[in-house]
Amino acid sequence: MRITPNNAGLGARVEGVDLSRPVSPGDYRSILRALGQYGVLCFPEQDLDAARLSAFGARFGELEVNVANLFHAPGHPEVMILSNKRDAAGKPLGLSDAGQGWHTDMSYSRDIALANLLHAKEVPQRDGRPLGDTQFRNMHAAYDDLPAEVVARLEGRVAIHDFEKFWDMMRIRPGSIRGPLTPEQRAKKPPVPQPIFRTHPITGRRVLYCNPGYAIRIEGLEKQESDALLEFLFRHQAQEKYLYSHAWTPGDVLMWDNIGTVHNAVADYGPDEHRYILRVQVMATLDYAALAA
Repeated sequence: MRITPNNAGLGARVEGVDLSRPVSPGDYRSILRALGQYGVLCFPEQDLDAARLSAFGARFGELEVNVANLFHAPGHPEVMILSNKRDAAGKPLGLSDAGQGWHTDMSYSRDIALANLLHAKEVPQRDGRPLGDTQFRNMHAAYDDLPAEVVARLEGRVAIHDFEKFWDMMRIRPGSIRGPLTPEQRAKKPPVPQPIFRTHPITGRRVLYCNPGYAIRIEGLEKQESDALLEFLFRHQAQEKYLYSHAWTPGDVLMWDNIGTVHNAVADYGPDEHRYILRVQVMATLDYAALAA
């Protein structure tokens, strides 16, 4: 197995491993360390079905079944289908993840996620160029660069993260098929507090864990100060120096760290430019420091 970092300060390419087969303990440890170090890992030229993608993801923690999962692989509710394709009757085959804005999956949950795993089966193209990049920002580096006075002001504080903020933002986008959350769905995902700064479970370093997709206020502050500090944190992490953009190729398995990065799916393709991706969400349920040692 070969791990080659890119030159963006975030992201690496992992070659020489077939994810359809069980990963050896040594390769598993190397992948986990690389996930913490590089944030985004691309395994090119893979060919996995839903069961094998699920099995690989489950090595890293329990797999989430999304509270509002509208589309999943047959027999695998933990494997979501992300797609803009429709069947012959015009029924959507998957949930579009494009144009969501910057966020961290599962920060709206008391139990947070370690990683996402996406496997590209079809990638939209135009004029020979892939569309639908997934973008990332480095939250290790964003924390390291925070002004000392901001760190002192926010040390030990929590921000409230709300699933409904993100869901309602997606509902109003053109072409959305999302309805309002049902009372039952809402009850499963109430607003939760998350530390604004947290220690990463693999690297042991501090990260900025506060994203514009879900964070709505800082607990214990007046609204004006809370809004101003959140706006500062969101502007700070949006600096170009923290950005890495992944251009998809069919067969890619992309694994990214949901604690040390935030991400955004670019909506630059049309309904006839087809995208089809399998996705699993790995929850942070293991002792990753021990596993990576």
